[in-house]
Amino acid sequence: MQPHDWTKMDIELISKLVDVGVIGLLAALSVTIVAIGLERFFYFRAIRLETFRNAKALELALTQRLHIVGLVAANAPYIGLLGTVLGIMATFYSMGLDGSADANKIMASLGLALKATAAGLVVALIAVTLHNALTRRVKVLTIEWEIANG
Repeated sequence: MQPHDWTKMDIELISKLVDVGVIGLLAALSVTIVAIGLERFFYFRAIRLETFRNAKALELALTQRLHIVGLVAANAPYIGLLGTVLGIMATFYSMGLDGSADANKIMASLGLALKATAAGLVVALIAVTLHNALTRRVKVLTIEWEIANG
């Protein structure tokens, strides 16, 4: 497809994809990791280490779903960056279709495109912090079990 084949409706669709798709996905991911974090926090508070006879069984129980938090931490910035690239593409295509270079319109469009990167970074920061805190708690509980059973 050539750049001149794009229509204003295509540009609006890309803009909506950034707003609803990328930002919506990042919001869903942030809710997911917070839910996992809360579930793990309450599980760690309620766990009875003496019920585990095997260190590997304890490790499996403690690390459930932590990989999801790690995946979000690693990939949220890229999802946000994808949204920004799509938003910038839509801005440039819109400029080409309109044949104008209105600085105010361009800056507003680029500013809105950058919100996806900001959202991705916020979600990643929350996920990294949560993953580190949960991983530390797993390590502490595992060491406590080893001391009690060593």
